[in-house]
Amino acid sequence: MTSKTVAIAVPLEAELVDRIRAVDPSVTVLYEPDLLPPERFPADHAGDPAFTRTAQQEERYWAVLNSADILYGFPNESPAGLARIAAENPKLEWIHAMAAGAGGAAKASGLSAAALQKFRITTSAGVHALPLAEFAALGILNGFKRSAELAQDQAAKAWPDLRVPTRLVNGSTLVVSGLGEIGLETARIARALGMKVSGSKRSVEPIEGIDQVVDNAGLPALLATADAVVNTLPGTAYTEKLFNRELFAAMKPGTTFVNVGRGTVVDEDALLEALDNGQVGYACLDVFAVEPLPQDSPLWSHPKVMVSPHTSALSAAENRLITERFCSNLRIFLDGGDLPHVVDTVHFY
Repeated sequence: MTSKTVAIAVPLEAELVDRIRAVDPSVTVLYEPDLLPPERFPADHAGDPAFTRTAQQEERYWAVLNSADILYGFPNESPAGLARIAAENPKLEWIHAMAAGAGGAAKASGLSAAALQKFRITTSAGVHALPLAEFAALGILNGFKRSAELAQDQAAKAWPDLRVPTRLVNGSTLVVSGLGEIGLETARIARALGMKVSGSKRSVEPIEGIDQVVDNAGLPALLATADAVVNTLPGTAYTEKLFNRELFAAMKPGTTFVNVGRGTVVDEDALLEALDNGQVGYACLDVFAVEPLPQDSPLWSHPKVMVSPHTSALSAAENRLITERFCSNLRIFLDGGDLPHVVDTVHFY
């Protein structure tokens, strides 16, 4: 077996680096923590922005990465870093990205399709499925149990004279746009709550436990049956503002809407209109078209909206889970198998 060199390009705990080393004795793992920014919180892959390297350290950082066949993380966790390593390291075979949606960074790098074909980029898709699905369940429950109104009443110390009923999740219908790993995990939790689940997928095929599967063209009719909608779709040219006025108008009045996919999938002006006219009764949003969410966005203060700063996938276990995924992929790579979750350099997901 030809020996391979892995370089750790982003902050990572030493014990997790040792797990990578343990995959195969033929693999050399380059890890120089002094060249990497410290994490401010678990899975802070970009590290502390106040961190700077000396000129000598910067030269060393790139020398380490350019000597590797495989990278754990994008250089400097940025599209610019990806573009530079692609230009400077002709031996590069594979980069494993920390994000599930690494296609966006690949697209933002400006690299041509030909340049991106010279090596593979795999994502951490699926690692975040459980925390995202749990957050989606939180959003559904918030909508059905009137948590936003309860918080407003609590802040005002108001005890209403008339008792307002909540809605039962059990027996209600959920539509998931994007029945990938996150969508299927969301469906599993929803079914445990007694929900009936349907959803969309690019390739329409029966899925166990899913009542109906459609493509995007079939979404309007499906949304008309939904009590809650969860979007898990990635941001691509094909999903840009998919949730527009027409789709929101297709929903039943008072539908709960949750977005844990990408913010660009939603036309935020159309969502605000749907919230104001009652078509959407509550929106739980972890992602936005522009991030950080601009200070002047009406979403911040809308009484029917929960704003989460793109953190719902984050858990204390994330670094470990990504490392386990990478170790599994490394074994597949060394054995000559097909790597899972390779970035599609046409659709960029």
